Amino acid sequence: MYSFSTCWNSGRHTDGREMLREIRDLGFEYAELSHGIRISLLPGILDAVSAGEIKISTLHNFCPLPVGVNVPAPNLYEFSSDRSRERELAVKYTLKTFEFAARVGARLVVLHSGRMDLKDYGSKLEALIEKGERNSPKYEKVLAEAMAKRDARKEGAMQRLYECLKIIIPEAEKRGLMLGFENREAVAEIPLDHDFDYFFRDFDSPNVAYWHDCGHGQIKENMGFMRVTEQLDSLSNRLAGFHIHDVQAPLRDHCPPGSGMIDFAAIKPFVKPEHIKVFELSPKVPVDAAKQGVAYLKNLWGEG
Repeated sequence: MYSFSTCWNSGRHTDGREMLREIRDLGFEYAELSHGIRISLLPGILDAVSAGEIKISTLHNFCPLPVGVNVPAPNLYEFSSDRSRERELAVKYTLKTFEFAARVGARLVVLHSGRMDLKDYGSKLEALIEKGERNSPKYEKVLAEAMAKRDARKEGAMQRLYECLKIIIPEAEKRGLMLGFENREAVAEIPLDHDFDYFFRDFDSPNVAYWHDCGHGQIKENMGFMRVTEQLDSLSNRLAGFHIHDVQAPLRDHCPPGSGMIDFAAIKPFVKPEHIKVFELSPKVPVDAAKQGVAYLKNLWGEG
């Protein structure tokens, strides 16, 4: 199943039905409702779904946005926060996302899991890459320090995440809803790439799955934290789907497939017909470029 994310066009629409019609007119039977869905878009979304104009594959937490929030905000509230009130709100609005998923017939919710308190190694590494020092001893020193500090600091954030998941996973199971835990591009976000194996052992529910973001994976590989094909191979039995976008060197993501450096042919062996494959393009991508990117990817991966 291919789908197309509203992260591309929710910001320029005031009517949810027109937003979804634009995606349908790209040739998509399914859309993902992303983390920029304002309350004002809901009536049109529900009208489009009830009229059978389009189907909803997935939602990206938090969806819809809390009242008063009008910009995409997937990290508005974090399960890993050391503030109990923020964790409570993260759970509250995740459960509201589950409720909306049921209303529109979505089968999976994509989630960000949170982050640890860590010095901003990402900006340091990015600055060195931009200066052409990716393979320098200085870069390797900062990278090694970042890896060591992450492992030393992750425990508290992971514990707080786990306490929240003990609440939300049973609720997903009751609704027959899949949860896709997304790999992230930021250095401090959890689970760390090499910890996903342990994460899925701790949460062995069939409703808990891995969601692979192609752009985030490539960025992490560019930075030296992981290798995409190794990650996909180790997590293939828990893989539910993909966010599809390209990366233009070295770290600019959400570009149309085929316009950047991702080797989508190398990812193809891990793609199965039952996976949900969602194009997640920047709002800056023109319609023609979006169509070209979709055609490029489908030519590689097939139409199914």
